[in-house]
Formats: sequence, structure tokens, C-alpha cells
Amino acid sequence: MIRKILKKKQTHVKIKAFIDKYKIPREYLSINRKSISRGVLVGLFWAFIPMPMQMLAVLAITPFMKFNVPIAISMVWLSNPITMPFMYYIEYITGNFLLGNEGLNNIELTLNWFSDNWDKIITPLYVGTIPYSFGISTIVYFIINKLWIDSVKKETSQRRKKFLKFRKK
Repeated sequence: MIRKILKKKQTHVKIKAFIDKYKIPREYLSINRKSISRGVLVGLFWAFIPMPMQMLAVLAITPFMKFNVPIAISMVWLSNPITMPFMYYIEYITGNFLLGNEGLNNIELTLNWFSDNWDKIITPLYVGTIPYSFGISTIVYFIINKLWIDSVKKETSQRRKKFLKFRKK
């Protein structure tokens, strides 16, 4: 279903004019299984990494890997000011678990507290980022591939049934 919607949006006149005007390579906007799933993979990978300018990181790897850039950038937006505290806290807890640390007590949401404890926070946070960044992005990549393939198979079988039904008449 989503595949058909994306295919229709790809052929819109305004989108074609935008692509031609700015000379954007078509492979960065292509809508196929590989491009979409890679875009989600790249976007989610960077979304879980605590850093500023995640969208620029997505754009920085475009010369090395072909993927749907708008999809990747929209996936980066999953880590937004509302979701970031929860994501980073879970990553921090996971990093402490993987490192065998107990973590910090008496957490205060002040700049002084963060500056005093920055060196105790940063290592567990980035260690905890690794399983989420690699793991979730890879799992979602395979799920999208599977759903896309199943969608195509279902559509093909429905077309065959319709054709055979028409042929019998």
C-alpha cells in the first residue's frame, strides 16, 4: 500500500521541476525497495547517535552509499526534543549495564551538574548507543525489505487471480 502511494508521489510535476532545477541525482530520490530500506537504515542509525547535526551526517555519507535521502532525513527526526531524553536515558542505562557500572545517583537537571559529571556520562552513553544504533536500524531494514517483498507478491497474486477470473468468462 505505502509502495503505491510513494510511487504516485514520485511522478508529481512539482517534484520533477524541483529535481531538474537543482540537478539532484535521481538515485537519491528513487523509490524502490533497496533505496527506501537503505534510507531507513541510515536515518535510524544516525537518529540513535547523540550528536548535533544528525541530518548533515546523513548528507555526508550520500556519496558513499545510494539511498533515499528524504526518507533518511525524516528517520533522523525520530530523535527530537520530545523523544531524546528517553532515548538517551535508555542508552545511558544500557551503556552502564554493558560496562558494568552502577551509574550516577542524585541526578539534577542543571547545567552545573551536567558539566561536573560529563566525563561520567559520556562513555556509558556512547557505549549504550552502539546496540541501538546498529541493532534497531538493521532490524527495521530487514522488516521493511520483508514487508515490501510480501506486498509485491500479494499484488502479483491478486493480479493473477483477476486475470484468471477474467479469462474464464
